[in-house]
Amino acid sequence: MPFTEAAPAKVNLFLHVVGRRPDGYHLLDSLAVFPRVGDTLRAVPDAAFSLALEGPFGGALQAEPDNLVLRAARGLAAATGVQAGARLTLVKTLPVASGIGGGSADAAAALRLLGRLWGVVADAAALHALALRLGADVPVCLAARPARMGGVGEALSPAPELPGFGMVLVNPGVAVATPAVFRARAGGFSAPAALPTGWPDAAAMARDLAALGNDLEPPAVTLCPVIGEVLAALRATPGCLLARMSGSGATCFGVFADAAAAAETAGLVRRPGWWAWGGAC
Repeated sequence: MPFTEAAPAKVNLFLHVVGRRPDGYHLLDSLAVFPRVGDTLRAVPDAAFSLALEGPFGGALQAEPDNLVLRAARGLAAATGVQAGARLTLVKTLPVASGIGGGSADAAAALRLLGRLWGVVADAAALHALALRLGADVPVCLAARPARMGGVGEALSPAPELPGFGMVLVNPGVAVATPAVFRARAGGFSAPAALPTGWPDAAAMARDLAALGNDLEPPAVTLCPVIGEVLAALRATPGCLLARMSGSGATCFGVFADAAAAAETAGLVRRPGWWAWGGAC
């Protein structure tokens, strides 16, 4: 039987661009959460590495010469001295290049899954460094639990205590290039957010988050106006406490009081060509 690992989506409840390093990388402040939807990775032992792609969005990755999952697998083998491979299957449920960490979540899942498959435990610092080399979002996806993100994404600290809440994710079926969004961003930098130690309920959380923002949302809407249509559709639904774009887009999310309301709303906002999901976060 294959080993199986979930690769949940990563959603940025807010995202402030707070500075820029001399090498050009932007410094961020964000709060990441992981709703109960994502890709699935399977693995069985093999002499070499291989990757099969399945699922509704697997075809979008067929042309990639070197998938991030395979890079993660080779990196972990090198870091741990494992002389083995794996036959991997990625069931791609999340849209590609959509601002919810799909590729990063897949790479992180590969690190967790192959550690179990091979029975190895990598040094925590070395594993964090490997994750960061794979991508700025991979470290937070490696833990796959709510976290405050700083630096380029690699500086992680505990999130405030979160209430249970529902979330709707909507992607309009277009891919947005992260570098283009950063280039289109105008103005200066935002201040880091001041967050409480926790929130008693979803409404209180949404009120505080509404005072913050996603600094990449305006340039993304300029480059891809349909993002604005998604946000308008979410905000028009009953019970939506907050609607915002995640990451560099184009996926947007809505916060709801509970999973049932979110699941019902996903059906209301879905349009031809749009991917939508609603459930618990």
